[in-house]
Amino acid sequence: MNALDYVNSLAEKSSGFVWRLQSDEGNATAFRPYGDDTLINLSVWKDVASLTAFVYKNPEHVVYMKRRREWFTHMKEAYMVLWWVPKGHRPTQAEAVARLAVLRARGVSPEAFTFKQAFDAPDAKQPGRPFAFGDICPA
Repeated sequence: MNALDYVNSLAEKSSGFVWRLQSDEGNATAFRPYGDDTLINLSVWKDVASLTAFVYKNPEHVVYMKRRREWFTHMKEAYMVLWWVPKGHRPTQAEAVARLAVLRARGVSPEAFTFKQAFDAPDAKQPGRPFAFGDICPA
C-alpha cells in the first residue's frame, strides 16, 4: 500500500495510458465488488502493447511485480481480464465483474481475454484476430 500512489503515477505517465478507476482518495482501494478480501484495479489503455510494456517491461513497475507474492494471495481462478472499450468509454466495476465472469465461464474470447492470448481491437484491419505475447512475466 505504501507504493500504491507511486505505482499509479508510473502508470499515468506511461505511453498509452488513458484512464484509471479511482475514488476521491485517488485510488481504487475503496471499491470492493468481490468483498473485503479483494482489491480491484481497473484501467484503460490505448492498446494491449502499451499495457504490456508498462506491466512487464517498465523496470520501475517490474520491481513491484517481482514482489507481488509477498502481498497478494494466489488465486486459482482467473483474476485478470482484458477487453476492448469504445474510445471515450470509462468501464464500470459492474462491467469488469461481468467480463471476468465471461472469461471464467467460457475461457478466452474477443469479449474477454488475457495477456497470453489477446485479440485485436474491433476496429482493426482484421478484428477479433487472436495474438499472443506469451509468458513474458519477469517475476
